[in-house]
Amino acid sequence: MSALLDDCLVIVLAGGAGERLHPLTKERAKPAVYFGGPYRIIDFALSNCINSGLRRIFIATQYKSLSLNRHIRMGWNVVSEELGEFVEILPPQKRVSEHWYLGTADAVYQNLYSIVRENPRYLIILSGDHVYKMDYARMLRFHQDSRATCTLATIEVPTEDGRRFGIIAVDETERVTGFQEKPRDPAPIPGTPDMALASMGVYIFDTDVLIKALEADANLPTAHDFGKDIIPALIHEQPVYSYRFYDENKKSSKYWRDIGTLDAYFEANMDLCHVNPEFNLYDPEWPLRTYQPQAPPAKFVFAESGRRCGQALDSVISPGCIVSGSSIYGSVLCPNVRVHSFCEIEQCILMPGVRVGRHARIRRAIIDRDVLIPRGALIGYNLEEDRRRHTVTESGVVVVTTDDEPFVGPITEDALRAEDEADRRGSGA
Repeated sequence: MSALLDDCLVIVLAGGAGERLHPLTKERAKPAVYFGGPYRIIDFALSNCINSGLRRIFIATQYKSLSLNRHIRMGWNVVSEELGEFVEILPPQKRVSEHWYLGTADAVYQNLYSIVRENPRYLIILSGDHVYKMDYARMLRFHQDSRATCTLATIEVPTEDGRRFGIIAVDETERVTGFQEKPRDPAPIPGTPDMALASMGVYIFDTDVLIKALEADANLPTAHDFGKDIIPALIHEQPVYSYRFYDENKKSSKYWRDIGTLDAYFEANMDLCHVNPEFNLYDPEWPLRTYQPQAPPAKFVFAESGRRCGQALDSVISPGCIVSGSSIYGSVLCPNVRVHSFCEIEQCILMPGVRVGRHARIRRAIIDRDVLIPRGALIGYNLEEDRRRHTVTESGVVVVTTDDEPFVGPITEDALRAEDEADRRGSGA
């Protein structure tokens, strides 16, 4: 199997703007958005590669890629260049045209020079903005055994949800017979009329077949997209097969998320706080890698000062966090978050470097990186007021960035006296 993997090259498409995640993508690409505490979204595809034994990886970037480039440089230097392994960034170079990447297929086409130099037999194309666990080596074996020239990873979804995905039609041998991009009436799985097969954005190609397809597509007035153009054209020319997703997450239902909206992103993070979350971050047999900043352990203080001790319940707390005499409920704290005294944080995502001033009360909110929440701020309690200052999603999640000015509510005299009394008993923050 190692010889087969040595014949593979991985290309991770990580240039998406992620417009539906704005304002979290205002300063960073979607794959660079934080998820689950210390991780970035791209870490899950890259961890899948390393766990699958794939160590020749190109990452095609484009949109606001500085944060992503830095993360890859600092956190993914885990391969041996002496053995021909690499994790390398491919920015747009205008090598073959005067355009930036025009679509997913064009991003690969514009880098054919780099691909051909590696001389791979197989190309694995991945999206850098999905959260899931998958052994690509298992899919590669299927690709070889079925004698396919193109294999698509697919997952079963209810037919009523099919209009959100690219839907695959297959025959009884799993050979692909049709591809519909977000159809109104999705084709069901044979024998299972209430389920459809959705494309996961994971493709394996025989390299020579893909190169010919990309060169042909480059000269046509298409969207230059794998789902819209390359796959539909290949179906009628080559043996294209569907590979049913085998989930390494080891749960009763398969987990694959395209967290493309703020509400979906928020709910996926909140699920991690459950006692038995759908997505398992703690499986030692499938480690999830990321850049870990040099930070001390998380700390909860003021048990002996007469004030309420810092505490976190049903929450994910990253290294470097300090919670001083405040309560955290059902929340995700990324590295180096500081919550000062007398605060209540409920169902929130606090990104790295966030500072929360005393007496702040925040619920159902996403606080972007390095935001300073002022003393006495109220967020998530008056959505009409929040909409004047912040982005608020359809489900009422408040998103606060460094450009916003949070509403500061009245701090009562009783609260101030309690604070002063606590300070007299011991130094605090």
